[in-house]
Amino acid sequence: MSSLRLLPLLHSLLLLQVHLSDQLEDNKIPPSLCTGHPGIPGSAGAHGGPGQPGRDGRDGRDAAAGEKGQIGETGDPGETGVRGLTGDRGDNGEKGERGQAGECAVAPKSAFSVKLSEGHALPLTVGDVVRFDQVVINEQSDYNTETGRFTCKVPGVYYFAVHATVYRASLQFDLMKNAHIVASYFQYYGNWPKPASLSGGSLFHLVPGDQVWVQMALSEYNGFYSSTKTDSTFNGFLVYSDWKNSAVFA
Repeated sequence: MSSLRLLPLLHSLLLLQVHLSDQLEDNKIPPSLCTGHPGIPGSAGAHGGPGQPGRDGRDGRDAAAGEKGQIGETGDPGETGVRGLTGDRGDNGEKGERGQAGECAVAPKSAFSVKLSEGHALPLTVGDVVRFDQVVINEQSDYNTETGRFTCKVPGVYYFAVHATVYRASLQFDLMKNAHIVASYFQYYGNWPKPASLSGGSLFHLVPGDQVWVQMALSEYNGFYSSTKTDSTFNGFLVYSDWKNSAVFA
């Protein structure tokens, strides 16, 4: 079917629709003439979503100052802080007054060395003191050539030694302290053409007044000998002092 044949049909249908519309408008009842009963309330609607935040309000007026509060309790001490830098050196103080002169501490001394002189008469009986009569050194005069005894003046430890040339007879002597034998020495002589020798020594702890000497042990063993080429000597010296009344010796 061609489009030209359809045009009259479409025109007829349009006119019919307009006519029907006018009749419907004419049959409408005014709202004022239709009064019915109120309807049943509808169900509550769903909650709406949160609204957008409102704008910040204006700043309020400053309030009056409140009363001063009470003082709070003292807090716990804080941790120790880091050590600060060393400060500058202060000025030198004034020079103090000169102190009183102190006592001069002089180390105690005691030493001697003596020997038998050539041809010196020797003791022949037991218990006699051997008197070394020739002084080599005796600055403190602690050894007495008349008695043959050393007398202690400074308390402490001493060392004593005897060197004897043995000739013409055997020799035995004792090293004595206050009448007590500390050490004994013996040398046999067998009619040899040349002298023999005998030496010995010992440490002593002495206090002021103590005496030390060499004493014959047996009368027949008295072979001490001295000549221009060989000597018999007795020596002693202070090793250290224990003098307690001076700080330097404490």
